[in-house]
Amino acid sequence: MTDAPHIPHMTAEQAERISAWHERAYAAARAEAGVDGQTFSHLGLTLRVPPDVQPITGTSSMLGEAILAETGVADRVLDMGCGSGVNGLLAATRTPHVVAVDISPHAVAATLDNATRNGAAGRIDVRQSDVFGAIGAAEVFDLIIFDPPYRWFAARDWLERASTDPDYHALQAFFAGASDHLAPGGRMLISFGSSGDIDYLHALMDSTGFDREVLAQDGMVRDAHRVDYFVYRVTRRA
Repeated sequence: MTDAPHIPHMTAEQAERISAWHERAYAAARAEAGVDGQTFSHLGLTLRVPPDVQPITGTSSMLGEAILAETGVADRVLDMGCGSGVNGLLAATRTPHVVAVDISPHAVAATLDNATRNGAAGRIDVRQSDVFGAIGAAEVFDLIIFDPPYRWFAARDWLERASTDPDYHALQAFFAGASDHLAPGGRMLISFGSSGDIDYLHALMDSTGFDREVLAQDGMVRDAHRVDYFVYRVTRRA
């Protein structure tokens, strides 16, 4: 991981537009969360999301459906940056071998609560972790799920930290360490969108020896500009 400032792989105009989108999205998320949080029904789960944890969004089902299709009964699964626990709990409907981690204590508490709420407490191991910090050196996984923060800005609070990763330090650390925790033949499901620096993500995958294929894609027009969202299956380069 480097402490160098992130230099956007885009024009200054594009970066400013993403910053404006982020400000609006953060204000809306904070208003919708209120003081009590929200409850969501999502792909068969009931999820209680407290105000300091990333809510379920309009594109969440794209990754969720990929998880349901990809996860096998014997798969060892790691949900990196688990948030409310949504993705780890979806994987836990397919396999009892799920580890879910997040740096946020609010996310860890929400995942534990939602595991109990959905009858999956015995199928998911929840840990507080800065990227792979709480993952043992010998722990490997057949499937790693990561829905990372899309933006490279500094965060003002825990809710914003769910969508921002200052200078993409966590994203860099993830790709630097992922190969050490991916079992032979393992794969990763990673969600990202062009409302972040998607070209930087692609460059990071390329430079750390990973190939990608698009499993799902959706898009919308925002302020007369198209924004695309993707779910990638990512594997070690042969």
